[in-house]
Amino acid sequence: MKRRTFLAAAPLAAAGLAAGRSASAQTVASAPPLSPALPGTQFYPDVEAGDRPVGASFATRSEAFGRNGAAASAHPLGTLAGIEILKRGGSAVDAAIAINAALGFLEPTANGIGGDLYALMWDPAASRVVGIAGSGRSPRGLSLETVRSRARAGVLPAYGAVTVTVPGTVDAWWRMHQRYGRLRWRDLLEPAIAYAEGGVPLSPVVAYYMNRAMANYARPNMGIEEIANAQATYASGDRARAGEIFRNPDLARTYRAIARGGRDAFYEGEIARVIERYFQRIGGWMTRADLAAHQSNWSEPASTSYRGVTVHAIAENTQGLATLQMLNMLEQFDMREAGFMTPLSIHLQAEAKRLAYEDRARWYGDPNFSQLPIEWLVSKDYAAERARLIRPDRINPEVRPGEAPSRGDTTYFSVADRWGMMVSMIQSNFRGMGSGLVPDGLGFMFQDRGQLFTLEEGHPNAYAPGKRPFQTIIPGFATRDGRPWLSFGVMGGDMQPQGQAQIILDRVDYGLDAQAAGDAPRWHHEGSSERMGEDDKSIGGTGLLRLETGVPDRTKLALANMGWRLGPSDGGFGRYSCVERRESDGALVYGAASDVRADGIGLAY
Repeated sequence: MKRRTFLAAAPLAAAGLAAGRSASAQTVASAPPLSPALPGTQFYPDVEAGDRPVGASFATRSEAFGRNGAAASAHPLGTLAGIEILKRGGSAVDAAIAINAALGFLEPTANGIGGDLYALMWDPAASRVVGIAGSGRSPRGLSLETVRSRARAGVLPAYGAVTVTVPGTVDAWWRMHQRYGRLRWRDLLEPAIAYAEGGVPLSPVVAYYMNRAMANYARPNMGIEEIANAQATYASGDRARAGEIFRNPDLARTYRAIARGGRDAFYEGEIARVIERYFQRIGGWMTRADLAAHQSNWSEPASTSYRGVTVHAIAENTQGLATLQMLNMLEQFDMREAGFMTPLSIHLQAEAKRLAYEDRARWYGDPNFSQLPIEWLVSKDYAAERARLIRPDRINPEVRPGEAPSRGDTTYFSVADRWGMMVSMIQSNFRGMGSGLVPDGLGFMFQDRGQLFTLEEGHPNAYAPGKRPFQTIIPGFATRDGRPWLSFGVMGGDMQPQGQAQIILDRVDYGLDAQAAGDAPRWHHEGSSERMGEDDKSIGGTGLLRLETGVPDRTKLALANMGWRLGPSDGGFGRYSCVERRESDGALVYGAASDVRADGIGLAY
């Protein structure tokens, strides 16, 4: 992008956006001239000061390039674990499992083997994207009547046994390794075991969220017996501090058992027996039979095209379709002409989000229990119909879901290998660190994903025994001309589809590289008719639009003048990782990027 006044009004008529030239745009057009960019720099006035000699002026660093493999995660030692496995001849799936196991110790505030997992993978042998849904089900002995009796104001509690669903992660690891692994299963957990036994210094972000989670568990809504194991595992001192050594020998022993016995050690062996006894002791419902019955699903991804790029998403019981719906609507507008970080661009994106999330609230759920109109939701015809509800010059005062034709916290990482395989994986315990429940002597916390069930009768996501709840966690993948391009994700609750759409726009419409796309300031819209547990804050109206520090002040002012209710930057803009595939003189090249908002790093070799 050439040096220019950042929000100077652009010709909008070509996209039918002439109405977007509001009084706010006239204010911006009179902005004073800005200082010149360094030669070779893409200059983005007002976004953030920077003096990089190449690339976007606001970027924090460059992509890491390599020919043999790449990995990017939310913790440097997690990324290094993946690189170590790749260098030993492991596949991208082998490295992904090693990274995830390591992060279960390094970043327990976001993930672990007590949670669920989803992944999108480029299979070079089949030349296609494949998906796996490692999503667990509610206990079969937990009735709807019991669940309703534990709800408050129609919302399930954030913590405790009533929201615990079967952890799907270990089974998903096993099935991925059976199909795509190159190293021995037991080799993959070695880095994580070494970290957990030897101990590592706590990273700043992890220490912060660990303290916050433990404070939540200490509230009166949980008994002393319920949280005793969590306190012993994660809060042996008065509080976690960045740089202090953290160990988890219980988790190391659990990993050793899984390394020896595979998935059955977790779902049918001694680990399963310990889990059953634990829930019997505290008054929960999870049984060994629930664990033994679990199976991950190989899932056919949904996809849509966006200006020549095909974007893929996990469809079943996730919010992945929302990314595709947003992009389909935004394709109806000339987003490049609207401009990067302009009021018009953010307005159009936020309006597309509002429409997509009303469909999310109405139609998304477990397809094994309800017939979901997936093809209709991601169709171009439906997108064109919905896009007509978006006005460039004003906010739609009321949005509703479409009428179908009849018939938490999270970690994300990406890895690629020398054979061309790429893995986009996301894994989560949901809210905070999870349910607050750590089984005796096992060193991991159970997820509280069941809080996302609704108690609305007849809804696709209504609670039922043995059912998968609606999931927020979604990996991202993009291909071009039938070839892999981006393995990427933006973790963070309802921010994930919003963040994924912003990454695609930043790459496709605004020409940013993989690192700059992650560094670009983000927006986050809160509010829909979705019941997201305690996230239902009764925001009302047109919701709350949060703009990250770095969004130009003039953009904020123009959006406020348009009628958007702006909220302060609260740090809830997601955390991103990406591996990009390129070619140079016929040779494979990977670029790795990671998010400045987390502690992680992207590496390639």
